[in-house]
Amino acid sequence: MQTIRNIAILAHVDAGKTTLSERILFTTGEVRRPGKVEEGLATMDYMPEEKERGITIESGVAHFEWKNVWFNFIDTPGHIDFGAEVDMALSAVEGAVLVVSAASGVETQTVTAFKKLQERGIRTLIFINKLDNTDYSLDETLINIEEILGVRPVLMTVPEYKKGKLESVLDVLSKSRLTHDENDEETVEPLGDSSGIDKLYKEAVDFAAHFDDDVLSLAMDNKPVPPRILLQGLKKLAESDEYALCYAGSAMEGFGVRSLITALSFFLPPTPDFSARKIPALGQIIRLRHFRGVGEISLFRSHVNLDRKKWPAGFEFSRLKANLLVPVTEIRSGDIYAMAAPLNMELGQVILTDGSVFQAENGAEDISSQYKPLLQTRVECISSEDFNHVKQSLSVLSRMDPSFKVVYNEEGGYWHLLTVGEVQLEVLLARLKREFDCSVRAGSPEVQWQERLGKKLNAVENSFQAGPHKISICLSAEPLESEAHDIRLSAEFLENAPREILAGVRSALLESTEVGVLGKGPLVGVRFEVISFEWTADVIPQMIKKACADAVTKLIKPADVYLLEPYMELSLECPVTFAGLVTDDIQARGGKVKEIGGDGRTHFLKAEIPLRKIFGYATGVRSISKGTAVYSLKLLDYRKFVG
Repeated sequence: MQTIRNIAILAHVDAGKTTLSERILFTTGEVRRPGKVEEGLATMDYMPEEKERGITIESGVAHFEWKNVWFNFIDTPGHIDFGAEVDMALSAVEGAVLVVSAASGVETQTVTAFKKLQERGIRTLIFINKLDNTDYSLDETLINIEEILGVRPVLMTVPEYKKGKLESVLDVLSKSRLTHDENDEETVEPLGDSSGIDKLYKEAVDFAAHFDDDVLSLAMDNKPVPPRILLQGLKKLAESDEYALCYAGSAMEGFGVRSLITALSFFLPPTPDFSARKIPALGQIIRLRHFRGVGEISLFRSHVNLDRKKWPAGFEFSRLKANLLVPVTEIRSGDIYAMAAPLNMELGQVILTDGSVFQAENGAEDISSQYKPLLQTRVECISSEDFNHVKQSLSVLSRMDPSFKVVYNEEGGYWHLLTVGEVQLEVLLARLKREFDCSVRAGSPEVQWQERLGKKLNAVENSFQAGPHKISICLSAEPLESEAHDIRLSAEFLENAPREILAGVRSALLESTEVGVLGKGPLVGVRFEVISFEWTADVIPQMIKKACADAVTKLIKPADVYLLEPYMELSLECPVTFAGLVTDDIQARGGKVKEIGGDGRTHFLKAEIPLRKIFGYATGVRSISKGTAVYSLKLLDYRKFVG
């Protein structure tokens, strides 16, 4: 039975990640020709929004075989708004390729991606891309990797140029030259003893000797180290956090790709042995998707080998190639499939062999807690008849993307969509219309502030009655230093109330903080104390929610809170010609430049800037720099607003 490798590919925006994915699929025979991102023809970027923007939005899944190894290959987004997609993909892989552009070196999202891989213990190979341009330096990129990522790069392929054009690459391990034939496929030419390749081979031996006694013994005796023995040592080196195997070339031209694919089978680990686990699990949900005309599909990693006749009733499995579903008749342990099920699934759910489910730790809530919504946008139905359809569609989208939240305003009859950024919002609204046929009216996005309680508030009482049922609550509040919420219940209430009443009160008070008092953002850092709570028998959850919400409104007035606004770290690169214009624009927006650098051709800066000042910044900076500037944003902190 074939060994399985589950791998992800990560990079900063525009590093060439999807182009490399296309080349890998072409080299392994999965596609007839590599699709170009700029032409909207990339196999992995199948959504209309991806083709239009030229970016990856949903993690695309493809499969290929190489040297009798079966690969599940996940192309992840590079844009910061879709970081949750990366997190979900990494929950299903043991290996990864990190793409670094020689044009830009290690960038903000490169560092973020590498940290995620290290935190999860995912073994990583680095591909240095865009070396078909002789203006870009391999040596400088290697230094950049070592300085910023903190790992020692071990070069395994090196480009060769002829008359200023990339002509071939040298593969260090096999001591061979890889060139292209008339069909644009790589051909291999053994080199034997060559001074150029021998130097790199010796460097690889020196590095591997730190991890393997056989390599060290041969090297100490000045004896040749055969590729088979060196491979053994490099496998151990690849497990180290201090070194990284690097493959250099060009995804666009296809150079260095063959060596990289072979390295994936050599140096990245197989899937774990799920049979050793105590729980008799069928597998785990790693991703949710919705296809128009098909409905909801779960991406699922199998934990067992099972043929169709033993699948739980109502479950169907398929191979997923971008957006194409190909039914299968058996599932294999460690492999990834698309699954249709008779019930709605949640991210992270583990499915047992009888079809029942339970929620594992690495679910949607765990991923959601890592992302702070920075924007809120009001959305309402154009027609009241569409209310239930819009409500259900928003629920599906929020389950698919745990970094996106929906808060319903019961009094106003509208929703707030809480998103990480503008691009995520635009994509969600487009999908709402295209995939779900929802016609909604969306307001302009606003910054989501934080609201803070300024002082301790004395208790208030509130009663709510509907027919024979009545609820009375006495509630007080005080501020906390952290952003957390704390709910304290009186000892009498805890002792006498059934579990569903206690849970209902906690849920209602937490929900009341989501939209805040001023409607500018969530109320954070507050402790509620329920001094007393009385209820009649058979009260319904909606009554508890109403009584608690009214008590919070009665307790906390607008004058009792103050606002904190989000500040962003802006990292920007542009040609030095536009440095002055870009800097002036940042300062005019209330930003403060904290760091400046560059190499004489490219200008680099980091600045702190309030989020409310950079709406539409993409259009503004594109105009100023004539489309040459590249930037990224990340949340720094929240600061008290003085306005």
